[in-house]
Amino acid sequence: MVYDTGYRLYFNDLSLAVGHQYSSLASQPILCSSIPGLVPKQLRFCRNYVEIMPSVAQGVKIGIQECQHQFRGRRWNCTTVNDNLAIFGPVLDRGKQKKRRDGEQETTRESAFVHAIASAGVAFAVTRACAEGSATICSCDTRRKGPPGDGWKWGGCSEDVEFGNMVSREFADARENRPDARSAMNRHNNEAGRISITDHMYLKCKCHGLSGSCEVKTCWWSQPDFRVIGDYMKDKYDSASEMVVEKHRESRGWVETLRPKYAYFKPPTETDLVYYESSPNFCEPNPETGSFGTRDRVCNLTSHGIDGCDLLCCGRGHNTRTEKRKEKCHCIFHWCCYVSCQECTRIYDVHTCK
Repeated sequence: MVYDTGYRLYFNDLSLAVGHQYSSLASQPILCSSIPGLVPKQLRFCRNYVEIMPSVAQGVKIGIQECQHQFRGRRWNCTTVNDNLAIFGPVLDRGKQKKRRDGEQETTRESAFVHAIASAGVAFAVTRACAEGSATICSCDTRRKGPPGDGWKWGGCSEDVEFGNMVSREFADARENRPDARSAMNRHNNEAGRISITDHMYLKCKCHGLSGSCEVKTCWWSQPDFRVIGDYMKDKYDSASEMVVEKHRESRGWVETLRPKYAYFKPPTETDLVYYESSPNFCEPNPETGSFGTRDRVCNLTSHGIDGCDLLCCGRGHNTRTEKRKEKCHCIFHWCCYVSCQECTRIYDVHTCK
């Protein structure tokens, strides 16, 4: 993967810069105008909420990192590219079919996951920043309380997920206003990502009392670790619903909508991911599909899954080399209180795709 100090993601056809321009609020007057590709609605939002734009950028970065973790053993592994600092390559921002308009996005499972996890990341990061007091325009949630439970009372700072979702929705969905199937798909998957945050909120509690006796507990609403969201959305990727495009005429003209391709399957809910194009196999490099291929990827010789050498290498076989690694070993705990270790050199077999 390639990281850069001017990190960008083509997010809903939008170049969202994550770099030094967010490091100081002194740059507010030029911040929004310095981000290329913003539509007027996004530009207005950016200027009205410039204080939380660093959190928006951080949320996109969180989504990228989680995507790379979830797909680390897959043929498509969310690899970043250096060309124009675009993240995920043409899988997200350029179509594989020649008939597709230049710059139009893919509508595959991969695109569905990227939109969902990036939207969730934005909502997550903004919500967390508000609870931590990083912004003055938002704070703790005082609405979602209700009566306390047995043995505990409300306290701490409940995270305002509604505000985080609003920011993600207003900014990320601003470009998805066309009456076509791609916009409908992106809006649906963006919202599915945000709903995953809301559905995984939980009561986090802290004990009070002598010697941690927990005579009294104070509790507040908290977001889960983002890995929980990533695991959940990965399951949604694996069970994503394939759709077909339907056209019908309305007063505003032709409108495209989506319906399930297979009537005998349960129709997707608002929490499910949807797509309507098949994914390429990602075995060979292909700039039109955004595939980097799997040559030189490390594979697992003993695995029968997609990370195994048979599947990951697409039947081309694999090479094996030995690699020496220095590691800590023979560690001993000394009272009190430190650990001393020796340094050992171990030899490992590393298998890479041909």
